[in-house]
Amino acid sequence: MSGYALGILVLLSFNVIAAYAVYLPLAAGQLNLGIAGFMVVGAYAASFLTNTYGWPVAAAVASGGGLAGAVALLVAIPILRTHGIYLALATFALGQVIAAIFLNLEVVGGASGYPVTVHIGAVAVIGTAVAVVALMALLSTTRFALYLTAVKSDPLVSDLMGIDIRFIKVAAFTLGAVVAGVGGGLYAHYFNYIEAQYFSVMLSIYTVLYVLLGGTQTVWGPLVGAVIFTLMPELLRASAQWRYALFAVFIILFMAVRPQGLVTTGIGSALRRLVSRPGAAR
Repeated sequence: MSGYALGILVLLSFNVIAAYAVYLPLAAGQLNLGIAGFMVVGAYAASFLTNTYGWPVAAAVASGGGLAGAVALLVAIPILRTHGIYLALATFALGQVIAAIFLNLEVVGGASGYPVTVHIGAVAVIGTAVAVVALMALLSTTRFALYLTAVKSDPLVSDLMGIDIRFIKVAAFTLGAVVAGVGGGLYAHYFNYIEAQYFSVMLSIYTVLYVLLGGTQTVWGPLVGAVIFTLMPELLRASAQWRYALFAVFIILFMAVRPQGLVTTGIGSALRRLVSRPGAAR
């Protein structure tokens, strides 16, 4: 595989991980515009552990994800009292606050950025992305996934049926933050340099677009959306300065024609049968 193709595959892997970090709370009806904030927590925490204490990368990245989840759990109680646009604004503000903290934290380089001494290869990033997709596919077959759908569709009826709506929303928000933190830790150790400015609100918005374009009705939507967002600009590279304008037009037209996203429930069921069919891997 050429270096260019491998680079695109690694970028796709990061986008897939970020997309599923957004998908989990969105599956419960929560629009999280602060996902980049949880990524920066995971990135800096994992990097600090490997740089300062010599932790193994796997343990450091997992701890970074855990810390991002702990931060999400801490703020979920007040933030998730809001709904709709107010929740989106609250998570947006949270992401900005977290990025600003690391931007001014001198122990991890502040505005100058933070070099990371330990490097991981493309195989680790791609393997983690595959594991995240497999985990989400497995999660979609559990009762928890049904609870997410029920809470998103009709919270009142879900409450009457005995579902702990508060717990489901907090769990989805926290799990999404853990996935984002793991993605941030991988990013730091692959590129060996991080700066808080990279984890801006635009990163969160792009990631939300991955999910909305692919569709939120099934677990395969974020994967398809991330693939399209990663590959389409490369396919339009021949148009030079016009490629992003053309890509923007494509997104506008696509969302106007298919606002529910590319992968709907029927298509998702067909994909699940194709993947689980005996002999499909051969």
